[in-house]
Amino acid sequence: MKSVFYSLLILATTLACQSNTEQQTATTSESPAVTNTGQSGVEDNDSQKDVVKVAVGSKDHTTLVTAVQAAGLVDALSNAGPFTVFAPTNAAFEKLPKGTIEDLLKPENKDKLKAVLEHHVMTSALAADFFQDGQSMGMVDGTNATFTVKDGATYIGDAKIIGSVRASNGWVHVIDGVVVPK
Repeated sequence: MKSVFYSLLILATTLACQSNTEQQTATTSESPAVTNTGQSGVEDNDSQKDVVKVAVGSKDHTTLVTAVQAAGLVDALSNAGPFTVFAPTNAAFEKLPKGTIEDLLKPENKDKLKAVLEHHVMTSALAADFFQDGQSMGMVDGTNATFTVKDGATYIGDAKIIGSVRASNGWVHVIDGVVVPK
């Protein structure tokens, strides 16, 4: 079902962009067309993907992508950054108490959702090997997250970094848990 939704979303976006292009072509120089799609609306299939496009391209991050969209963070995370994003997998979100995700995705809980997601983002581009045992780092939500290194694995809170992808505007570190701010 989610796959169908995302296919429709991509189709709608493509059609909207084509419509904008046709509208801009028809506009005279006396009244230029103005588009307000934001950074996420820029189409570029040749450059390295930004952190949002990395997540969108992953079948294991559909819940995260839905949450980022619901929180209104797509344009912010599509900007130049730099960002370090700790990206919980779908399985990580499933570990939360039943109903948590559905509750956070409600429009009236947008601020709560945004705070949780911002606790997974840093405004710097840091590779996984940068983090040291006991290190505390500031997150976008204004709180700190503590890192541990044990048995060669790096953790943010209780979530283990299980993979990393370099993006055009930072790093995406795939994690196996959701990091909840204290």
